Amino acid sequence: MPLDPAPAICNNASASNHGGRGIVTSKKPIPQRALRLMKREGIVRSRELERLGVSRTQLRRLLERGLIERVGRGLYRLSGSPLTERHHFAEAARRVPAGVICLLSALRFHGLTTQNPFEVWMAVNRKAWRPRVSHPPLRLFYLSGAPLTEGVEEHEISGVIVRVFGAAKTVADCFKFRNKIGIDVAVEALREYRRVHPKRLEAVWKYAEVDRVMRVIRPYLEAGL
Repeated sequence: MPLDPAPAICNNASASNHGGRGIVTSKKPIPQRALRLMKREGIVRSRELERLGVSRTQLRRLLERGLIERVGRGLYRLSGSPLTERHHFAEAARRVPAGVICLLSALRFHGLTTQNPFEVWMAVNRKAWRPRVSHPPLRLFYLSGAPLTEGVEEHEISGVIVRVFGAAKTVADCFKFRNKIGIDVAVEALREYRRVHPKRLEAVWKYAEVDRVMRVIRPYLEAGL
């Protein structure tokens, strides 16, 4: 049964006479193209489906048939796709592509904390527009210059490229935002980083300089905490 009542174009190439020549068409039905996009990308925004030509009626029918599911406002994926702990990071990255996962969320990503914040903590440019996102819930931190651009890694989660501050940069950021997250969280992050990466402390020094927290973090680094 076709996914849409509109006449489907077969996957096999077909030809029709036009001016004495055969024209070959190989377009897939629009809903099939939407499913292929979700299979490739993981999570897809409604605007991307609109660009494919998927109507609201077609989208509703895909939902009703259980072929796809909504994972957030305007976000869809194939039904039954494996859902990982980092799924919310992919949702947040879809919503705010220029944002960077930071602080507690980044610590969780790198396995440097057992805390699992309800919100996705994300850094954005202080001069950029303020995203209005209801799902997933976000906690935004506003940065600019090197503190926003240095130490950013890219990881693929559910087919989505997610920007995350690296482990060393995240430790430095915890000291930068110690008044918001608590100095105890920052010290614990440094302790865990030292345990996991004992030979990479120079990276923490580097990003402490970027964040201008050298004087704050120096006693803890030199004390071997």
